[in-house]
Amino acid sequence: MTTLEMGSVPRLRRGVRLSYDRTRETHVLLFPEGVLVPNPTAAAVLSLCDGVEDVARIASALRERYAGVREEEILDVLSRLGDRRIVEWT
Repeated sequence: MTTLEMGSVPRLRRGVRLSYDRTRETHVLLFPEGVLVPNPTAAAVLSLCDGVEDVARIASALRERYAGVREEEILDVLSRLGDRRIVEWT
């Protein structure tokens, strides 16, 4: 298992796609094993997992949109998504 830190660079694994379901007005995460409806926090984090920006930059971008963003929470979300094989690190 990879140790996550602020310099880690997350990206969606191959075959994983985050999209917006207009009918349900929510994000859905499509991956080979199934479908996941992420909560708004996870969707915001996932939308920034491009394989270029590190966790520190993702946190900075989220702080521009939301109050109270904590790096530990972002690392926790990414760790759980990594355990589910939804994200990986470059």
